[in-house]
Amino acid sequence: MKSIALFLVLLMIWAVGLLAFTSRVEHSTPPQEPAAADGIVVLTGRSGRRIEAAMALLERKKASRMLVSGVDRDATRNDIRSVARAADQVYDCCVDLGFEAVNTVGNAKETAGWARKHGFRKLIVVTADYHMPRSLLELRAALPGVSLVAYPVVTVELNAQTWWKTGAAARRMILEYSKYLVILTREGLLSLGPEDQGAVPASASAPAPAPAAKPAGR
Repeated sequence: MKSIALFLVLLMIWAVGLLAFTSRVEHSTPPQEPAAADGIVVLTGRSGRRIEAAMALLERKKASRMLVSGVDRDATRNDIRSVARAADQVYDCCVDLGFEAVNTVGNAKETAGWARKHGFRKLIVVTADYHMPRSLLELRAALPGVSLVAYPVVTVELNAQTWWKTGAAARRMILEYSKYLVILTREGLLSLGPEDQGAVPASASAPAPAPAAKPAGR
């Protein structure tokens, strides 16, 4: 009986969390106009709307460079240019394509390498509204000390107000929420571990000075 009661309590907590998650997604769009940052990173997905939105930010001079992370390896720069609907001058000078990432963890690693290469400390993150919470968790884990500004793009086929009315939308939202919980739990457990001790003190890392050599006999 106690196990059933515990299960029902956990189920209730999970359901309340799901409602909070979907409410967060619903109220995240339309996004506020972001302040200028060092770079823009857009995580690719099923729709080109994310890339269009990121490109519009770049053209409004919200950052100096943009990374399109998770590009299909069969795609070309011209393919992405046509999706972005970008002016040639801006696209050719300031857009980088990342072909290595195949999931959100890969996006975070790819973005971290790109940000380190350019010395960026503040990024605007562009992805789908429902994907943004999990993306920020992964990016913050990979980019400690880097400021991240969310710029979510509305998912037309996944209405955050009525997601429960269709099976496909409900499955996508519940799956995304479940993935978010997994990453949230992972980060919570990692935070309980020993803190990084940083660089080894010079007294411990430097070799002891060698004894002075005796003068050679004459």
